[in-house]
Amino acid sequence: MAKAGVLQERERTGPDENRLFELASGQQGYFTSAQAVAAGYSRSLLSHYSKEGRFVRSRHGVYRLRQYPTSPHEDLMAAWLAVGKTSVVSHESALSMLQLVDTIPNEIHITIPRSRRYKKAWPGVKIHTTTRQLTKEQIMTREGISITSPTQSILDFAESGGAPEQVGQAISQALQKGLITRSGLIEAAQQRSERIERLVSSALAESTG
Repeated sequence: MAKAGVLQERERTGPDENRLFELASGQQGYFTSAQAVAAGYSRSLLSHYSKEGRFVRSRHGVYRLRQYPTSPHEDLMAAWLAVGKTSVVSHESALSMLQLVDTIPNEIHITIPRSRRYKKAWPGVKIHTTTRQLTKEQIMTREGISITSPTQSILDFAESGGAPEQVGQAISQALQKGLITRSGLIEAAQQRSERIERLVSSALAESTG
């Protein structure tokens, strides 16, 4: 009953434009339909503003304030919001955002819990699943987006078949920028396969030379 009362009150007072703008400002101008509803926008009003051009529909359930300035990684933000905030941008997409590789991935790589593997596919998005719950140390925030840490991103990229030279470049760049430590990377690699341990050891040896 209390929830119904809150919804009725929002319908009477109308949408909270300031609340939506504040929320979208922390997400590079993007917001989800659920966030808009929470700010007092009905589904019909959301559809109307989209048709009118006030909002731009980016992906299913994800919108953007038309007048908000564009940003280099807004495609990552839109994809991350579409998949859901229990996900993290990962693999080479995270490495690219951290400027640890020169290449731009053809797909946006996102990791979700294995329990969500039934979720649908999103165009242009490569979904990875994991049974290991990521710790606070393995996740960071960049430009309002949750991404895997440099060490986690490097190892995930290597484990998914990333080219050894690209893995080596990412390790070298991360060391130069002080984003990882040799001991920390070695310790984390030991939790993966022997192939990953050898790949990391070889890359570290080359970066020393």
